[in-house]
Amino acid sequence: MKIPFLPFAQVAKQLDLWGKKGIPFVFLVDYTLENAWAGSEKEAKELGIQFEFDFPGLTSETVPFTKRPLSFESYSAKFNQVQAGLKRGNSFLLNLTAETPITTSLSLSEIFQRAEAPYKILVRDQFTSFSPETFVRIQENTISSYPMKGTLEVTENTTASQLQMDPKEKAEHATIVDLIRNDLSKVAFPIRVEKYQYIDRVKTNTGELWQMSSKISGELVPELQGKYGSILLELLPAGSITGAPKKATMHIIQEAEQYERGFYTGIMGKFDGQSFNSGVMIRFIENQSDGLVFKSGGGITVFSDVKKEYDELIQKVYLPF
Repeated sequence: MKIPFLPFAQVAKQLDLWGKKGIPFVFLVDYTLENAWAGSEKEAKELGIQFEFDFPGLTSETVPFTKRPLSFESYSAKFNQVQAGLKRGNSFLLNLTAETPITTSLSLSEIFQRAEAPYKILVRDQFTSFSPETFVRIQENTISSYPMKGTLEVTENTTASQLQMDPKEKAEHATIVDLIRNDLSKVAFPIRVEKYQYIDRVKTNTGELWQMSSKISGELVPELQGKYGSILLELLPAGSITGAPKKATMHIIQEAEQYERGFYTGIMGKFDGQSFNSGVMIRFIENQSDGLVFKSGGGITVFSDVKKEYDELIQKVYLPF
């Protein structure tokens, strides 16, 4: 059965209706908001869409996994194109991504089942995402966002404080926090930063990564309470995977990346009748005609070092077990 995707502007109206009535639903929407679907978890399963939230994952033995990233020269060309836009002042922070062909003995379904991540989705034999990043949560009338920006490999010689004190990472994180504060101000007031630059450890098949996040919250304005579709229309695409300012930055992204993100960096979520939870679809594997492709990226500023950014893009290509 073909998944009946619709533009998110149409799906958003249904989310508003269900939200106001307290009817549970799950949903997904792509990066450009052109393709979206929403319905019950039963309907999702019938269409071959599986969701898991805060699932511990299954114990897994080591499995073959190889990655064939684009060359450093190819990445440098994209990086330099992005830097030109940053230096012109058209953007202050930009999320540059790329595709990496991978080989593994596991199917998308097996990766989905074994993955350990707060947000997991499997869409038939098309793609899976095992994301550590929350987009927004809404509990009663409080909305909270958790932008994740800043990555460092965990080794004997690295500490979480090194990530928190790195000048480039600090500037990048401060920019995204400011962007998300501005985004949330469209739907909530007052806005407050509850936690700043906190660190999580993320497991990969080759080790662990430090990941830096912040928590920003606000009280929904009365006219948007329960209207989850309208709220998302104000906030999407997610600031953490575009940059600042959004419109100009997305134009630079399109010119530099030269591929379709599709559902990568889109949003998946769930409303259980009382609370709303959503995640950004990063850590993303897609089944293409020539095999599996892992889409990954990172934030770029004028202070970024091309070699470090290239290494980070490759570090983020992993299996989470």
